[in-house]
Amino acid sequence: MVIKILGTGCKNCIKLGENVSEAVKELGLDATIEKVTDIDDILDFGVMKTPGLVVNDKVKASGRVPSKEEIKKILEQEK
Repeated sequence: MVIKILGTGCKNCIKLGENVSEAVKELGLDATIEKVTDIDDILDFGVMKTPGLVVNDKVKASGRVPSKEEIKKILEQEK
């Protein structure tokens, strides 16, 4: 599983990264977490407002920080 955090490094982007890391750890998933900071790459996903969460090349959230529990549900659906 490949998880991408889309954002330029704002506090919400950092919080999303923390929530994703904790969710992956708690679920015991084999996942790669990548940070995408280039604005053109972010726009390629169609995300106009960061942070964005992409799982297996599908945008799952943008413009907000999903809770750890919400992220866990998203990741379980993508297993």
